Amino acid sequence: MEMRPFGTTDLRVSVVGFGAWAIGGAAMAGSTPIGWGPSDDRTSLDALRRAFDLGITFYDTADFYGLGKSEELIGQAFGNADGVVIATKVGHRIAPGGGVTVDYSAGHIRAACEASLRRLKRDAIDYYQLHSARLEHLDAGECIEEMERLREAGKIRHWGLSLNTFHPEPEAAFLLDRGLGSGFQLVLNVLNRRALPVIERARAAGAGVIARMALQFGLLTGAVRRGQTFPENDHRSFRLDGEIIARTLDLMEPFWRKTGDLGVTPTQAALSYAAAVPGVSTVIPGIRTPEQAERDAVGVAPGADVVKEMADALPADACAAIVALMEAKG
Repeated sequence: MEMRPFGTTDLRVSVVGFGAWAIGGAAMAGSTPIGWGPSDDRTSLDALRRAFDLGITFYDTADFYGLGKSEELIGQAFGNADGVVIATKVGHRIAPGGGVTVDYSAGHIRAACEASLRRLKRDAIDYYQLHSARLEHLDAGECIEEMERLREAGKIRHWGLSLNTFHPEPEAAFLLDRGLGSGFQLVLNVLNRRALPVIERARAAGAGVIARMALQFGLLTGAVRRGQTFPENDHRSFRLDGEIIARTLDLMEPFWRKTGDLGVTPTQAALSYAAAVPGVSTVIPGIRTPEQAERDAVGVAPGADVVKEMADALPADACAAIVALMEAKG
């Protein structure tokens, strides 16, 4: 497994990381699914340990994933062990009425950090992220000041921002203009390349970059089929409809045939595209089983630059149209 520096920090991360949202299970916020359907804790622990055996050293989670369960499982698997880099997030919580709300107050961040440390069984969080904080939260200053206090107190080693799915530029610019934080998490895949200017600017500034959704909820692995539906407690039930699936498959199938001729699987092609973008530190596919860990740990294809060139040649207008449909779903 290739190891890369995380920006100019002292962290080194595996080029393929472990996205730990799905192991949180079938969490709900009122009637809204905020997970991936049911999960089995034993299988999740086996997936975490298998991933580590295969060279995956970077694990990304959030206190909102499974409402703490994802962090608890990572804590059970690794605790305070050396050799793993743990990133988690803060800012999302369940509102009194049962829906999703955000809280970037200093008091909430401080208490949430302590709770995450307990669940993770760690002395410090390697990389702590504001979970989709917007300009108004950053501009208020309270959340940034608290992240700095936590860093100075040794509760966290570094901090950064997990950016908006479709419009990452304003919040990234806010931190980059002020030299704040150590990195960004953002969406990057062969369909959604809106973050490319942010990645270039982050690279120039020495910030680390975590690329998420490289597989676009499994849609870019070739495993999702036309007409497929998802259980009501799986967030994909409202995010991936028949039109999005069909249009993506129409676009991607010729690309997959070409990359297949190179001996590259659809999953490997998707991961290779993101990993080949200059400035990307690690790519975090969602993993929930040992088999998926084995699939994803294959990682970056030989000749990843060739795969990237082929992906870049996909029709930009068709990609943009599919991303617009996804944005409308939220």
